[in-house]
Amino acid sequence: MNIAVCVKQIPDQSVPGKLDPGTHNLVRDGKLILDDSDSYGVEMALQLVDRAGGGEVTLISMAPNGEVSGIRTALAMGADRAVLVSDPSLAGSDALTTAKVLAAAIRRNPFDLVMAATESTDGYTGTVPVQVAEILDIPSVSFAKKVEIENGILKVQRQTESGYDEVECPLPALVTVTAGVVEPRYPSFKGIMAAKSKPVDVLDVAALGTGPLTTSQEIVSVRAAEERASGTVVVDEGDAFRQVVEFLEAIKVI
Repeated sequence: MNIAVCVKQIPDQSVPGKLDPGTHNLVRDGKLILDDSDSYGVEMALQLVDRAGGGEVTLISMAPNGEVSGIRTALAMGADRAVLVSDPSLAGSDALTTAKVLAAAIRRNPFDLVMAATESTDGYTGTVPVQVAEILDIPSVSFAKKVEIENGILKVQRQTESGYDEVECPLPALVTVTAGVVEPRYPSFKGIMAAKSKPVDVLDVAALGTGPLTTSQEIVSVRAAEERASGTVVVDEGDAFRQVVEFLEAIKVI
C-alpha cells in the first residue's frame, strides 16, 4: 500500500503574520511548521499502511526556500520519504497552480491512495485536493471520518451535516480527512532522529516536466476586518420569547 499525503508547511501561527507590501501575499520566510490539519492525514495514512501489512507513506509538499522543517515533523511521525517542490516562480500561486504542482509531484511515484486535509489553515479555499484528483483523473471523496480499504476498494464514511454517507470507489483515489478523526501520534525521540536521515527530494518546476506554470491570482488590496458588533440584549419582561422568535425569523433561522 503506497500512500501519498499532501502536506502544507505554514508560518508559525503563534507569531503574528506579515504581508508583503508589494504583492499583499503572506510572507513565508524563515522556519515553517506542519499545518495541524495535515497531521490527521499523515496519521491515517500510517495506520492504513500498518493494516495493509506494508507499503510506504510519501509526503508531497510545496514551499519556498527549500524549507523542510514541517516535513521533518511528519517524517518523525513515521512517514517514509518526502517530495518537496520549491521554486521562486511559484510564489503567490493560486489554488489551481498549486494543485498542478502537487499532482505532478505525486505522479513521479506509484501510488494507491492520495490523502489530504479538507483545507489548509492559512488559505481555507478547500479546493486544492479535489483539483489534484481531477488532474490525476482519479475519484475523490471529501470529509472522510473513517477510511477502510478492502480488496482494492476504498470504503469511506463521509461526514455530513445530518450524519455520514457510506461511499465506495476503486483505487487509486483521493481522500480528504476531517480534523479529529484520529489522534495524531507525537514524534518520539527515536522518530525525530530517524527523520534526519529520511530522503527528501527537492525539485524545481523544470524537474516536474510541467512546463511554465503561471498563476491567475492577484491580490489588489487588503483591509482590516471589521470589528464584530455588539450583540442584541434581550431583557425578559414576560415577552422575551417573542423577541427571540422575531429575531430568529428576521435572520431566517426559523
